[in-house]
Amino acid sequence: MGILDVFGKREQQPPVPPPVADSGLAGSAAKLVERLLDVGIDGRGTFDSAQHVVANHLARTPDKELAIEEIVGDHVKAAAAGGFLTGLGGFVTLPVALPANVAGFYIIATRMAAAIAALRGYDVNTQEVRSAVLLSLVGADSDDLLKKAGYASTGRLSNLAAQRLPGPVLMAVNKGVGFRLLTQVGKKSFARLGRGVPLVGGVLGAGLDAYMLKQISDHVRREFPPKAAAMGQLSS
Repeated sequence: MGILDVFGKREQQPPVPPPVADSGLAGSAAKLVERLLDVGIDGRGTFDSAQHVVANHLARTPDKELAIEEIVGDHVKAAAAGGFLTGLGGFVTLPVALPANVAGFYIIATRMAAAIAALRGYDVNTQEVRSAVLLSLVGADSDDLLKKAGYASTGRLSNLAAQRLPGPVLMAVNKGVGFRLLTQVGKKSFARLGRGVPLVGGVLGAGLDAYMLKQISDHVRREFPPKAAAMGQLSS
C-alpha cells in the first residue's frame, strides 16, 4: 500500500523481503524492529530517511522548532491518508489492508520521532538514540520495557540516548518494543471494527491514525528536549 511522503506525493513502501523461517512471535518482533530501523530511520527506495527529511525542512526554515512543527504536521497527514485508504474497502479488504497500514503507520511514526530527535541535537546513527526512538513509540510502557531489559529508568528517554549501554541491553530493549508494538496491532484491529462501511470506515481510520500519531509526537517532544537542556538535567 502506498503512503504519502512529507511533500504530499504518493510513494510506494520498499518491497518486503522474502519471508524467512522464524520462531513465531519472537521472529516477527525482530523483523518489525529491523524494518522500523532500516526504513523508518535510514530510509529505503523512495521513502526518505529521517536525516533527509530534516535537511529538507531546515533548507526552508532555520528555526528548528518550526521545522519540528512542520514535520509533525506532514507526518500526521501521511498517517491520516494511510488510515483513510485502509478503510475505504470496508470489511472486504480489512484483513489484507490492516497489516499493511499498521506497518506503514509505525514506519511513519519512527521517521517522525527520529527527525524530532535529530533536530533536538541527538545522533540518530548511534544505537542508544535509535533504541530511545523506538521506545518513544510505546509511550508510558517504555519504563516497564527498560526495567525488563535490566536498565533502571532515569527519567526522559534522552537520558538513555546519552549513555553508552551494553549491546545485550539495547537488544533486549529493541526486542521488547517489537513485542509491545505487535500487541498494539490487536488493539488497533479491535478499534477498527467499526470501519466495515466503505468511505465511512476511511474517515474513521484517518481520524484514528492522525490522533494516534499526534499523541506519539507529543510524547517524543517531551522525551527529547534540546540536547543542551537534557545534558544539564542529567548532570544535576
